[in-house]
Amino acid sequence: MTNKDKILLLSCCAPCSCAVIRKLKDDGINFAVLFYNPNIHPKEEYEKRRDEQKNLCEKWGIEFIELEYNPEEWLKMATPYKDEPERGKRCSLCFEFRLKRAMEYALSQGFSRVASVLGVSRWKDLSQVNAAAALASASTGAEYIEIEGRKHGMQEARSRLIKELNLYNQTYCGCIYSLQNQPKNDTASDIGQLKRIP
Repeated sequence: MTNKDKILLLSCCAPCSCAVIRKLKDDGINFAVLFYNPNIHPKEEYEKRRDEQKNLCEKWGIEFIELEYNPEEWLKMATPYKDEPERGKRCSLCFEFRLKRAMEYALSQGFSRVASVLGVSRWKDLSQVNAAAALASASTGAEYIEIEGRKHGMQEARSRLIKELNLYNQTYCGCIYSLQNQPKNDTASDIGQLKRIP
């Protein structure tokens, strides 16, 4: 089976991807979900998010692909920017790092295009993700499709699916620095304490 005209969707977690995956499937789009997130810390958290994503894909009959978990390489890139705030330069470099690897994999496997849900979370800046994707695309030659996962009812669909499927909904982005900077006693229910991107 060929991957021509097939989209490779880079996902950070099941809660961020569920509504987008559901819509792509319902629209008859040919795609596979890629899990490449060496930023996630600690390893137990990585495995929890990976397994939740894999289970969701299996439930809906979507191809799931996992790439290497190489946090040491990610840390080499990110550590010089450890004091950057969330949505600062560290996040831009993190997005580019993961998207570039996803695009390299896509090209090696014959996928025609790459997309991601890295900007779906309200705690992320979609324009920052798209800018990082443009840089990764320019360096690899892979085509990137921008996805809007919040507007046009997508945020509501996402919230509904998280509840319906009882998805594990984490309280920090994923990296050691976002974990260290999360508010004390934070939970999924009181995460509203965090500064949101409109």
